[in-house]
Amino acid sequence: MQREQTTVRFFPSASRQRLAAAAVAGAVALGALSAPTQISLAGDDLKDQQRKVQKKIDGAAEDLAHSSARARRAMAAAEAARAELDAAQGRLTRVRERLDAARQRDERMAAKLVAAEDRLETAREELEAGQEALADQRAVVRERVADSYMQGSPELATITSLLRTRSTEDLTRQEAATSAILGRETTMYDELETAEELLAQRETEVQEATRLVERDRERAARQLETIRRLAGQAVAVRDEVRALAVKRADARRAAFAVKMRDQRALAALRRQEARIKARIAAAARAARGSSVTARATGYLTMPTSGYVTSPFGMRTHPIYGYRSLHDGIDFGAPCGTPLIAAGTGKVISRYYSSSYGNRLFVYLGQVNGRSLTVVYNHAQGYRYDVGDTVQRGAVVGGVGNTGWSTGCHVHFSVLVGGEPVDPNGWL
Repeated sequence: MQREQTTVRFFPSASRQRLAAAAVAGAVALGALSAPTQISLAGDDLKDQQRKVQKKIDGAAEDLAHSSARARRAMAAAEAARAELDAAQGRLTRVRERLDAARQRDERMAAKLVAAEDRLETAREELEAGQEALADQRAVVRERVADSYMQGSPELATITSLLRTRSTEDLTRQEAATSAILGRETTMYDELETAEELLAQRETEVQEATRLVERDRERAARQLETIRRLAGQAVAVRDEVRALAVKRADARRAAFAVKMRDQRALAALRRQEARIKARIAAAARAARGSSVTARATGYLTMPTSGYVTSPFGMRTHPIYGYRSLHDGIDFGAPCGTPLIAAGTGKVISRYYSSSYGNRLFVYLGQVNGRSLTVVYNHAQGYRYDVGDTVQRGAVVGGVGNTGWSTGCHVHFSVLVGGEPVDPNGWL
């Protein structure tokens, strides 16, 4: 393993990545159909790319599984706290925007209410002035009509004038005078009627202005209540954001603390492996001169009947941030499935690791001039102990879910000269 970094990384679920890979594969298939003359060449190339992508996806998912349960829970809590904080900040922004809009609307409504009240006041003043003017007009009309009839009926005066008239010119002058008097009276009545109509219109305008003012006052009251409610929501959400910010900070501190504990566990694991590597070297020195010459491929028996869930290879750990080697092949199988001895050899180490769970190292001797060791990890338990000889094909233990594991599987490693190699070159 290489030196660990302190960067915390988050990694999406393997299922989501598989969906993405499937989408890429679908697009690839459509693209291949559009170029029938290159189907064979392009198809093989794209299939190879798809296999590489799927290998990366599976490897990354396995790296996530090879983290302590505490780390996964802590990282999940930190991620959830971040999501909650983001959501709360979004709600706070929306509430504040609504509050600002409500306040702006309140200002407009307040200005509208002032204008309506001004119109109402003007209409009332005009109504009062109209009422006074109408009263004066009525008084004038009454006086003039009374004066006219005290002097006699205009119609009778006209008849009397006709009887007394000595010439046509006198009659014409008399008729003109009478018409003028009657015209003035008619005009006074018309003006009075017009004034009464204007007064009625002013009364209607006052009533309408009063209604609009009351309506605007009610709207302003409701708007004020809306502002108070939104202000309360803003305060509540602001307090929630503060609490979630504290929660997120606590979650990040907890995740960092777990990460540090896990890194200490990994450091202890490296020291343990260094001691085991020294044992392998000592065993190799003791077995010097007894090397077996054999073809590597097919030399080792498959450790279990399970299927491969994660291959051998380099990758960046999604939680701990360092780039490291997945130093074996993971085979998924139900817990308790027999683990088979890959070859005949001697158990040189058996112990429990917080990360690898139950571990078993079996030294198989010198093959092609180099020491060969196989390692079983995450088992439920083992039937052999240090110093025991194991025969090829024997059941050494059962598939388990111990250590940093999210499901029943065996992590099977092959060490050549104490260094991990791809087991596929030997199985």
